[in-house]
Amino acid sequence: MLTLAISSRTLFDLNDSHQIYLDQGIEAYRSHQLAHEDKPLEPGVAFPLVNKLLNIKHPETGDSMVEVVLVSRNNGDTGLRIFNSIEHHSLDISRAVFTNGGSPYDYLSALGVELFLSAHHADVIGAINAGYAAAHLMTRKAAIQMDDQVRVAFDGDAVLFSDESEQIYQSDGLEAFRRNEHDLRNEPLNPGPFSAFLKKLHDLQNMFAPGESPIRTALVTARSAPSHKRVILTLRDWGIRIDEALFLGGQDKAKFLQSFKADIFFEDQLTYVKTASEHTATGHVPYGVTNQ
Repeated sequence: MLTLAISSRTLFDLNDSHQIYLDQGIEAYRSHQLAHEDKPLEPGVAFPLVNKLLNIKHPETGDSMVEVVLVSRNNGDTGLRIFNSIEHHSLDISRAVFTNGGSPYDYLSALGVELFLSAHHADVIGAINAGYAAAHLMTRKAAIQMDDQVRVAFDGDAVLFSDESEQIYQSDGLEAFRRNEHDLRNEPLNPGPFSAFLKKLHDLQNMFAPGESPIRTALVTARSAPSHKRVILTLRDWGIRIDEALFLGGQDKAKFLQSFKADIFFEDQLTYVKTASEHTATGHVPYGVTNQ
């Protein structure tokens, strides 16, 4: 199974409640949640992705192939509204960790988590530093779910791959980057924070007959020819097939992600995060030289 840990503020639209917490403090927030305990929360930015993932079933046994665990800085009292909302929306989520203000990433190892999505930036950085695939989602209401296929898009450098090449680009410029990629074109890139998660998706895809997978993946990168070769050979060396590869040569990625119909996009550079998040659930990956 794939195990995903998700924060309450990305699963549901808690912006109004969170604003009460910011403006009036924890006691006002607690009172608000208790007073609205039986009022279901509206779906948040990651709700469509979670709903699709929970509906993936084994092609032979019909068993669930993805588990979603709620991790939240709420306590049990204020968290009851969240569990009531899970029940209202018929989400198959049975495990939760409420930390009462503490950092939930300490529990990721015990939960067996392979992906952590949160609206709390410090928690995401802690998870990344601990070796997990993690992303900070900009909160907003959920997009309309158009179909049942899960479409996941990844940036390349500092997301799927290490930031070794990005470091050269940032320090020495484009020509130095191109020379480096040409010289090392047959040497695989080192894995980045999301390489293991991509491998897990690839393994799930392989359990289905060709053309029948409920998961579709895409690489959406600012790279262009000739630096594309090293990327392709790296994925081949890892034994991973990615469904679509877009080498955009520095073009903005937002419209391409719309064309791919991405349910989520993972990106390390805030410039691309800001434009993509206007249309697509976008996770900022705070890793590598561009985030120092």
